[in-house]
Amino acid sequence: MEDKRLYRSRSNRMIAGVCGGAADYLKVDPTIVRLVFVLLAFFGASAGIWIYLIAAIIVPNEP
Repeated sequence: MEDKRLYRSRSNRMIAGVCGGAADYLKVDPTIVRLVFVLLAFFGASAGIWIYLIAAIIVPNEP
């Protein structure tokens, strides 16, 4: 069984690589993950911004 870990992407990043890493983890297109974060930022009382900032601090870079 493969050990699946969440990392910030080094190759597929716009700002900190959080969305690219989440997309790799979930095996979806990074654009979809980015759209979800933008929608959360506008309609979720800035929840997307806080989630992104916390993930950028906590989630390590790809080895």
